[in-house]
Amino acid sequence: MGILAGKKILVTGVLTDASIAFHIARLAQEEGATVILSSYGRVMSLTTRIAGRLPQPAPVIELDVTSDADLTALESRVREHVDGLDGVVHSIGFAPEAALGGNFLNTEWADVATAMQVSAYSFKSLAMATRPLFNGGASIVGLDFDATVAWPKYDWMGVAKAALESTSRYLARDLGAENIRVNLVAAGPIKTMAAKSIPGFADFEEVWNSRAPLAWDVTDPVPAAQAAVALLSDWFPKTTGEIIHVDGGVHAMG
Repeated sequence: MGILAGKKILVTGVLTDASIAFHIARLAQEEGATVILSSYGRVMSLTTRIAGRLPQPAPVIELDVTSDADLTALESRVREHVDGLDGVVHSIGFAPEAALGGNFLNTEWADVATAMQVSAYSFKSLAMATRPLFNGGASIVGLDFDATVAWPKYDWMGVAKAALESTSRYLARDLGAENIRVNLVAAGPIKTMAAKSIPGFADFEEVWNSRAPLAWDVTDPVPAAQAAVALLSDWFPKTTGEIIHVDGGVHAMG
């Protein structure tokens, strides 16, 4: 019996088999969960193809977290496959090119607003859209990147991650009475599709190579995925509003 035996989990953000979200879905299945994936628009076909690499078939439902219509329809789309959810993984983030790469002082509000809505406000949107599917409690897990410092060229995505961290705490406060746990996994840099959109990603790799007490492999998303699966399980029954760092220890170094 795996630690997620009998649980039903919605995983967002699966685009390639190098993504943390893919490995969360894979490990969740291996630990006994029924997994549903979400995707949207032009990348739906990509997610469907990558889903074929999971140990078991997983349906892919449409969800654009910036679409009120999709958020409203999410409950019925999930119920076409399962009768409810025990966990949700938020693996969603985006910032326009103008909001990254050292352009912080010149970024226009429209680009900042996009980064904030997709990367932070969507955590609340997803929580509220899935709330009717929870029966007696659930675990919501988001993927984070440490926002306590200003990273080179991360710019407004760093601000959005800080907003994500704050959002998770307020969700933990307001949903705790319903036995809904809300936590984040702050992973070190991983060479995912999202990382490729960050100018100067090599700078992050250099930082981790020089500062991580535990050797860090930017090509290995599994440690972060394992942390997320643990948080989805019943092994953290009284943990909420927390940020679990899976970064080789860099966040703790001076």
